[in-house]
Amino acid sequence: MVNLENLSITYPGSTKPAVDAVSLTVNKGELFGLIGPDGAGKTSIFRMLTTLLLPTSGSASVNGLDIVKDYKAIRKQVGYMPGKFSLYQDLTVEENINFFATIFNTTIEANYDLIKDIYVQIEPFKDRRAGKLSGGMKQKLALCCALIHRPTVLFLDEPTTGVDSVSRKEFWEMLKRLKAQGITILVSTPYMDEASLCERIALIQDGRIMSINTPEQIRNDFKDPLFGIKADKMSHLLQELRQLPEVSSCNSFGEYHHITLAQNDLALQNQIKEALSQKGHSGVEIKPITPTIEDCFIHLMNQTHV
Repeated sequence: MVNLENLSITYPGSTKPAVDAVSLTVNKGELFGLIGPDGAGKTSIFRMLTTLLLPTSGSASVNGLDIVKDYKAIRKQVGYMPGKFSLYQDLTVEENINFFATIFNTTIEANYDLIKDIYVQIEPFKDRRAGKLSGGMKQKLALCCALIHRPTVLFLDEPTTGVDSVSRKEFWEMLKRLKAQGITILVSTPYMDEASLCERIALIQDGRIMSINTPEQIRNDFKDPLFGIKADKMSHLLQELRQLPEVSSCNSFGEYHHITLAQNDLALQNQIKEALSQKGHSGVEIKPITPTIEDCFIHLMNQTHV
């Protein structure tokens, strides 16, 4: 449904590509995640795929249509929800949906079955101006407007940024129901914990793809022994760990610091605890842990920058 071949874009006045030779394929009916921090190139990719930006080089197609030559046809077939709320704030909820339906020569009634689960949640506020909605309700309204013409491919650019955790969970449940109706969904997010909600993901940093696979396989590809370690003085512990020759890498992850070692050796773990004890650390606890997508992302990023 979506195919990118060495797609690149460099903005005027810059010598560094915002998107650097990205190649990937998204299958029909797939829920695909583009995972990376702000500035990684996610929005630029989505804007090229939705024909809002022209690539500097490379090519891409959506539904077999070229994003440059067939831009008019693509716009009729895709739905796009940008990261920033971009609907008409002075129009009511119902007026916004009707406006977008009219643009695509359709009606709310014609595609009600597609948006029903979402629309019933915002229907009590149908006469409220869009600018007066909460973040979660704005999100649902924007999704309704992106779906009102029954697109075959849906692009969602950081749809859960800035909304509460309950709204985030509800949104992903809505995406699962949409996928069940055969819609191909591409979603970008900086939240690494949302990666596991996608069927396949691409990890992107500095405009380049670092890995493409299922979340499970990306975690399985993390081969270095990984441990969580904590002590009474966590900030001081971080500095000390990064100076130990036994520790390959060390990053802070909330309650624990995550460290990689050259080998999964109990003697090596005891050696680290002893070294930290000699440096005055107390309450040291170290245990093997399963890598998260964030661990994998940082590991791949460090490999890229070596």
